[in-house]
Amino acid sequence: MPKDPLKSPQLYINRELSWLEFNQRVLDEGLSEELPLLERLRFLAIVSSNLDEFFLVRVAGLMRRRAAKIRRRDVSGMTPAEQIEVISLRVHGMYAKLAEGIRDVLEKLAQQGLVVWSRKDWTEEHERFLKSYFTREIMPILTPLAMQELDPRPLLPGLQMYVAAVIAPGAPVDSNEPVDNLTEKIVVVPIPMQLSRFIALPSEKNVHLAWSEEVIAANLSALFPGCKVLATTVFRIARDADVELQDDEVENLLHEMEKVVFARRRRAAVSLSISSQPDIRLKNWLIEWLNLGEESVYEMDILNAAALMELVNRGGFDDLKVEDWPPQQPRDLIGADDIWQAIQDHDVMLLHPYESFDPVVRLVEKAAEDPQVLAIKQTLYRTSGDSPIVRALGRAAQNGKEVTVLVELKARFDEARNINWARRLEDAGVHVIYGIAGFKTHAKALLIVRRQERHIHRYVHLATGNYNDRTARLYSDIGLMTCDRDIASDVAAFFNLLTASSESVGWSKLAIAPTGLKQRFLDLIDREIQVSTPDRPGLIMAKTNSLQDPEICRALFRASKAGVKIMLNIRGICCLRPGIPGVSEHIEVHSIVDRFLEHSRIFYFRNGGHEEVYLSSADWMQRNLSRRLEILFPVIDPNLRRRLIKIMETYFADNVKARRLLPDGVYERITRKGVKIRAQQKFYQEAVGAVREASHAEPQFRPLTSPKE
Repeated sequence: MPKDPLKSPQLYINRELSWLEFNQRVLDEGLSEELPLLERLRFLAIVSSNLDEFFLVRVAGLMRRRAAKIRRRDVSGMTPAEQIEVISLRVHGMYAKLAEGIRDVLEKLAQQGLVVWSRKDWTEEHERFLKSYFTREIMPILTPLAMQELDPRPLLPGLQMYVAAVIAPGAPVDSNEPVDNLTEKIVVVPIPMQLSRFIALPSEKNVHLAWSEEVIAANLSALFPGCKVLATTVFRIARDADVELQDDEVENLLHEMEKVVFARRRRAAVSLSISSQPDIRLKNWLIEWLNLGEESVYEMDILNAAALMELVNRGGFDDLKVEDWPPQQPRDLIGADDIWQAIQDHDVMLLHPYESFDPVVRLVEKAAEDPQVLAIKQTLYRTSGDSPIVRALGRAAQNGKEVTVLVELKARFDEARNINWARRLEDAGVHVIYGIAGFKTHAKALLIVRRQERHIHRYVHLATGNYNDRTARLYSDIGLMTCDRDIASDVAAFFNLLTASSESVGWSKLAIAPTGLKQRFLDLIDREIQVSTPDRPGLIMAKTNSLQDPEICRALFRASKAGVKIMLNIRGICCLRPGIPGVSEHIEVHSIVDRFLEHSRIFYFRNGGHEEVYLSSADWMQRNLSRRLEILFPVIDPNLRRRLIKIMETYFADNVKARRLLPDGVYERITRKGVKIRAQQKFYQEAVGAVREASHAEPQFRPLTSPKE
């Protein structure tokens, strides 16, 4: 049987390299001279944080497969070992550029009065102050560890910073005599996580700071009386955090997830970050102790650059930050005094973060206090540290309402927070479901049941993003509030599926993963092929975070071969190669990296002129379509459909922050002559304009009538 030509590795980009290309785009923003200095620093910090997670999960998985001698090739034709080799080369280069960008920004910040001093540049006054500060504020909370003498060796958790030192016991601290005849020892001092990364230096007007790790290293001899400190270096370990739990075989998921969080501390190391030009004795000892190869060691001037967010978030220096864009009142709720009536009157769309997330919070808070509300059901995947929504759900249960919440305990790196929320909700009387065995529940859904005028009404909120009031100001997402009976009925059935393990039903409006969502996408793509003609070719526009699912890729290839125009706006991973003659010449892939993280998932199908628009919690990834519970929901209101189509067109018109994916896997900036269009800026201006226009609208005169009997 001939091999499917649409499975050829030449048509695909390796997932990990595509992800690194996304982070290169983020890095490019941090290197851009056009951005304010602290905005540049924010992007540079994000790159560091993203690379941390990349090693904790993706590289860790590749290293496990390499150790197991698995040589199975991915869709792009690469083995795990080959991927690790290419990743190492690429990331070493990215870290070098990252360090270059940080140095450039810090030098320019110093000219603006925000000075971060390196140890080599300290004055005598600095040294005296920092020595006193170390003795008074830092030394009491430090715990030095003699790593070569303790048995078993102490556990060093990942992502914490450490100072390693070579010391010579018995040598006078201030002596310059050789210590060849003395025994050298290696010690490690963990830097407490609660310690600020920066220590303020005395200054009358400007802000002067020192790196905390350099202060500790410079004063380390105070911890070892009678010893000479021969060398120091700072290091940081990334450990395998991709702990899988076979939860379909687990009786107490809450207890098992607590064990998973703890187990991450003991997992194998996947990378070592260490100060530039480290002492060779310390470097070799760490490599041997961690059982790592040279390709997994990254020397850098600044470790854990994600902590630079401390500088970004400092008060003052507003002229070095981007202009604030405070969220606006959603246009569909302008002038609405009664949110229940507003949702009954028409579907409400919320475009975050340009439009405020507050109506979602207020909806849950109002439902918690409203005596007519009988029940609330909600999914929670990621929430903020002090979530007003979770607090409102607890109050609702205490007020006697039937409250059911699915808290997804397997949301990676939010497990501990979600465990805490689950316990607090249970204490308040909420019925808590800890996810579904074998799957993550990634769907974002809220159902409120309310009795009014002797009838039961159901109010629904569905969204592309999490119920997180903090990230709702940072992520670009879309929410929909509706009373549509078919959608409400489907959402009620979805919650029954979650809470009662009922069989999947025939859905009226929704498509649910993992049972039918992928097939719905495949059917929609195939339908576009069927209705496409040379005179009126089909059109698919999709905005999603990632595209990796092989079946979706092949379906898009088939559509392109049939003449369907395919416009993809994909923020991060994209595994198909566009622009290949005879296969993907009708596919165009854009990516936007701007001040807000693009997170919404929008799907448009021309359908021979009968246009359809869908929103979803799911990306076009295998994990989303096959191993998670996700929701795809249609936008029925024609006004909202037109608005979303315009939003999609604006994304594809962006010629300021957009980049185009080339067939070789590299992205180039999109430049066009004429008016500059920056999608995120345009959306915010439109949100501001809608509020301003409403404030100047003519008043509506409505006669009062006698109340209904």
